[in-house]
Parts: sequence; C-alpha cells; structure tokens
Amino acid sequence: MTSRSRYVIPLLLLAAAASIVLPLVHPVNGYLLNLFMQAATYAMAVLGLTVVLGYAGQISIAQAGFFGLGAYGVAIGTTVLHLPFFIGLALGVLVAGLLGAVLGASTLKLGGHYLAMVTISFQQILTLVLTNWISLTRGPDGIRNIPRPSLFGVSLEDSDRYLGLCLLVLYAVGVFVWWLKGTKLGLGMQAVRDNELAAEVVGVDTYRVKVTAFCLSALLGGLGGGLFAGGFGYISPDQFSFNESVVLLTMVLLGGADAAVGSVVGTALLILLPEWLRFLRGAYLAVYGLAVILIMVFMPTGLWGMLSRLGGPPRLRERGVPDVLTLGDPDAAAGGLLLEIKGLAKHFGGLKALDGVDISVERGKVHALIGPNGSGKTTMLNVLSGIYRPTRGEVLVDGVKVSGLAPHELAAAGVGRTFQNIRLFLSLTVLENVVIGAQRPHNSAAQTPDQVQRRAMAALDFVGMAARADLKVASLPYGHQRLVEIARALAGNPTLLLLDEPAAGLNLTEKQELVGLLKRLAGHGLTLFLIDHDMNLVEQMADRITVLNFGKRIAEGAPADVLRHPDVIAAYLGEVPDDAAA
Repeated sequence: MTSRSRYVIPLLLLAAAASIVLPLVHPVNGYLLNLFMQAATYAMAVLGLTVVLGYAGQISIAQAGFFGLGAYGVAIGTTVLHLPFFIGLALGVLVAGLLGAVLGASTLKLGGHYLAMVTISFQQILTLVLTNWISLTRGPDGIRNIPRPSLFGVSLEDSDRYLGLCLLVLYAVGVFVWWLKGTKLGLGMQAVRDNELAAEVVGVDTYRVKVTAFCLSALLGGLGGGLFAGGFGYISPDQFSFNESVVLLTMVLLGGADAAVGSVVGTALLILLPEWLRFLRGAYLAVYGLAVILIMVFMPTGLWGMLSRLGGPPRLRERGVPDVLTLGDPDAAAGGLLLEIKGLAKHFGGLKALDGVDISVERGKVHALIGPNGSGKTTMLNVLSGIYRPTRGEVLVDGVKVSGLAPHELAAAGVGRTFQNIRLFLSLTVLENVVIGAQRPHNSAAQTPDQVQRRAMAALDFVGMAARADLKVASLPYGHQRLVEIARALAGNPTLLLLDEPAAGLNLTEKQELVGLLKRLAGHGLTLFLIDHDMNLVEQMADRITVLNFGKRIAEGAPADVLRHPDVIAAYLGEVPDDAAA
C-alpha cells in the first residue's frame, strides 16, 4: 500500500456513511432520489460482473436477465403470491442464482466468445419468456403497485428511507466483493483469469471456480433487481433487455472490471453523466457516447485502474525473517519407487506421441527425460500432470493409480509442475502467485491462511525472491519469473516435481544458479523428474536418464552410460560415429 492509498479506505467509508445519512436529515427531490436509487441497484448487478468478468475473466452478457429475475421475484412474490417483501426478494435472488449456476455449469467449458454468444442467447430467451408468459409476468404491460417493505417495524415507503436501505445493501455487497478478491476463492478466480492451465496444475479446480463466480454474479444481479423493483414500484420486460446487459457491461469496463470501487464509479458515471450533459440538448447523447469511448480507449483498465496507478509503485512491506521451507518426502530415505509409468501411450489421431513407454522413478532421486525435438517429452509431462489423458497404460504415484485424474486432483496428490514457457499469473504480485500454489488441496504444510502466507514466504526465501514479494510478477525479468514459478510449485509441498526445461531462456550465470537451486532441492530429498536440452545441466543433476525417440524409450540408465549409447547418439546426430559403435 502506498502512502497515498492508505487514506482511500477511510475516505470511502466516510463517503458511504454520508450518502446514507444525508438523505435522511436533508430530503432530496424525487428526481434525484430516483437517479440515486437506480445507480445503487444497478451497481449491485455491476459488482456481480466484477466477480465473473473482473475476477474470473468469464464474459457474461446476461446480467440484465439476472437483474430482471430478481425484480420479478419481488414483483410476483408481493403482488401475486402476497408474500412479504424480503421473502419475495430471497425468492428472486435464489432463482437468479440457481439459473446462473445451471447456465454456468452447462456452458463454462466453452469460454471466450462462445460463452459470450451463449449468454446473449440466454438473455434473449429470458426476455421472450418475460414478454410472452402473460399469465405470470403480465407480459409487456408489466407489474404495477409493487409495495415497499418495513424493517424492524419501520416503514420504508418513504423514498429517502428506502434509498438508505439500498445504499446500505450496496456498501455491504461492495465490501463483500472487495473482501472476496483476497480470499482463496478470489485468488483462484484471478488465477483462472490470468492462466487457466497453470491454475489447474497448481491445484485450482477451475471449473468449480468458474461456476461459483457465475453463480455469485447472478445472485448479486438478482439482489439489485429485487431492490430496483421495490424502489420504482413498476417493472416490465423492456427494462431487462439485451441493451441493458450491454449497459451493465459498459459500466464495469468503464470503472475498472477488477475493482469493487471501480464498478460503483462506472455505474454512477454512466447514470449521472447523461444528466450532467442535458444542457447540450440534442447533442448530449453524441457527447455522452464520445466521452465513454474515449475513456475506454485511453483507460483500458478503467477509471479506477488509472487512479490506482497514480499512487505510484507498491510499498515493499517489512515481513521479518521467513520460516525455513520444509521440503521432501519423509519416506525418501527408505527408497523404493515413487513414480511408475507402465505401457504409457498417447495418440493424437494417427500420430503416436507416446507408444508404450515404461519408466520407474526412485524416491528422492533426480530422473531426467531427454530426447530430440518431437520425441514425446513434453507430451509425457502433460500426461503425468493430467493435462492429457493417456490413450492406454497407467501411471502410479506412491503405488496409487493416478492416470486419468484432472490436473488439480494430481496437484492434491502431491504432483507439482513448472512449464517450459513460464506460466504465471501476471496481474498478481509475486507473493499472491506463490500463495495460490500453497493453497493446493491437502497441503499438510499449509492449512490456515496464516500458514499459507508463511509457507509462500518460505518458498520465496528458498529461491531468493522474498525481498520482491510485493512486486507485480509481470515487472520481473525472465530469470526471476522462472524462480517464482519454481517457488509456486514448492509452496504446494509436492512429493514429485516435474520440471519442463527449467533452464530454457536463462543465461549462463542464471543456469549455474539454477543448478545450485536444483541440487538443494535434491539434497532435501525431493523427487525431481526433469526435462532439458542442456546436456551439461542434465549430467550435473541426473541420477538416472531415460531417452525417448519417436515416442518410444530407446535407452535408460546412469548418465555416463546413456549419453554414450549408440542409439542415443544416432537419435541426436542422425548417425552413429565409428568410435561410439565400437
């Protein structure tokens, strides 16, 4: 936190309290009350988009539909079913959340523009249902005379009081969304947004996280819609059309999609800006549209993102002496096999990337997998980490069959992984990246949030990156990013660590430092399964080497023997030298 930003939270709290109290002690005219009520209820729906779009990175263009479900829950509940207001509100929110969960569970495997198209279709279908189910929704005529509630014996029929309720709920929702960002679930959402594959490999159940984000977004949309219905006393289908979904999406992008405060700012601006520009008469819509376009083009992170950057770089915290990182397998000294690969095959159509490979990796040892380009090495690691399902064969870790498990399930079983092309969560800090790794399920070394933080700092200290914990990981040089990725894997307390070309892209000095780090890992009894093209690094590190060529194992044994094997030399050079064949 910078010296400037430390004053932001108190100022926001003061502004929140003033906005609730002032309408009660100094009544506002009805027109302004309606504007503020619209802004408050819309902002709840926009905060829902902050969760699903800003945090989880999933595009939803159906938020007006969930907003409408909440509104019709209150309207039908109070005027048709004659239920108390808050029970009708709960009904609308529940229906919105349920449909959000169903829509998310059935479509989120699509992602990207396909997901956007599905949510647009859902929005259009819902609008048609609200328009044509006249017996329930009263069709285009809408529902009138929606009553306002009483709370603790105090009637909220007065608009000033009802606005106070809306603002109170809005601030509670805003605090929840702000708090969510730093939780295990919130960090998981941001990991999915930044790099879904890496998130899954470090233990995040990406599908569950995305469905949860979609459900929370729908719940908040329904909550805002229910309060909107009570505020205006009348609703009709055209208020919850596709156009309104686009408006809500614009609000979250304008203010800053990944910040709760930004969502509120964007909502207020889009609702109030047209009123401020009405003095321009016929030209105000053109000026309004131009202003929105300019802000979104020149402030891609939104207004709040721009204001946050004005505070300068983050202040590095003094965190004290980190814990000593505990690593390795308690059974390493006893030896035996940790990883067994039996008859493993992976076919892509007619291409046999792996073809009946057998490998045994001893506990507490460094086992290298080498071979020329296209030999199947990375495919092997992708199968071992759950990214690919094997065509046949099986993989056992510590005697338990794990082949076919999802990546997050393999992470829970103690399999860690790094990537040839570094996969970090670039919008997050160094510490947040490693915390996500430490949060993997069944991590016995880190259960409570405090233990998770300490474990993450210990992992960063182990690789020499503790002093940079509060920096954005995207600001680090390549070599340091590689160390952060290794620290993230170590924070998960793996028993087996898969390293996919960890020396790729490093200079000579960085490679020597990497060798020293890997030797320390091996010294702690951690089992390493290593892929690298740098034969000098492989010779220094490996206890045993397996060689693949065209998806088949062609040699295995001690480094000195394998690297002089005629078949290995032929695989790399295309021919066998006379002295090697002799």
